[in-house]
Amino acid sequence: MSIKIKIAVLFVLLFAGIKIFAQQGSDKVYLFAYFKNNGKDGLHLAYSHDGYTWAALNNDSSFLKPTVANDKLMRDPCIVKGEDGLFHMVWTVSWNDKGIGYASSKDLINWSEQQFIPVMAHEDSARNCWAPEITYDKKKRQYMIYWATTIAGKYKMDTIVESGYNHRMYYVTTKDFKTFSKTKLLYDKGFNVIDATIVADGKKYIMFLKDETRIPAQKNIKIATSKNLTNGFSLPSLPITGNYWAEGPTTLKMDNTWIVYFDKYRDHKYGAIQSADLKTWIDVSDKIVLPKGIRHGSIFAISAAELNVLLHQ
Repeated sequence: MSIKIKIAVLFVLLFAGIKIFAQQGSDKVYLFAYFKNNGKDGLHLAYSHDGYTWAALNNDSSFLKPTVANDKLMRDPCIVKGEDGLFHMVWTVSWNDKGIGYASSKDLINWSEQQFIPVMAHEDSARNCWAPEITYDKKKRQYMIYWATTIAGKYKMDTIVESGYNHRMYYVTTKDFKTFSKTKLLYDKGFNVIDATIVADGKKYIMFLKDETRIPAQKNIKIATSKNLTNGFSLPSLPITGNYWAEGPTTLKMDNTWIVYFDKYRDHKYGAIQSADLKTWIDVSDKIVLPKGIRHGSIFAISAAELNVLLHQ
């Protein structure tokens, strides 16, 4: 082999190596933010490369202890990576409070001072703010924060509700997590609804929600869709979960496959369903591996480099 050919081969191999390294450096890793027990010990994180098998980070110890509100809980954490490069998190601070928790981080290890956002303080009869979530609106370049609240006596109860809770979904918008719009109603289709999570899919938004109707019992996950993030969501679909009580859905889309994780809270374990078209769902609960005691949370993507920092903190 001539020297020129050898040099050419070396350049090809070098280029291929650089390309492979670059691809590896940009590989997606999935992170699951969750709480355990009653939420007193704060934020937990687990990671996955395939979306099915999850390993706890930090020996499944808390990354952030809750400090705001009277109960100082950190339940139902939802984290998104913003256009500003920061990770933004909201969470449930109490069973009965008129606001939610918020904090941000560059690396998921060091967090800003925690804040209490009083999103329902204007409603004297508001009982709670449960399971807040964040979805980014690319068109308007703003974030929507939404949650479930019961306002005592506001909505007709056609059926028995538990402890008087009769939720609807509400929201605020923000561009900087410092100033917020007025609170508005997001979803009311005449039934008790909690645990909504909304993801963009092409030109539409898909809301996965829990029908909280007690009698006749629903307690399942359904889907609603809209062309707009803040309004116009459809009536819910038929249940996509099975003959068990499910709540706290969080979604993961890999290529053309949707996976919805949820808490089978009466069975004290997690479940998952999978679909290619959002219509036909198969149960894949036997294929998932999760840290023991995991509770309602959210899934989001990070880079391999960001995971490396978490692994070596």
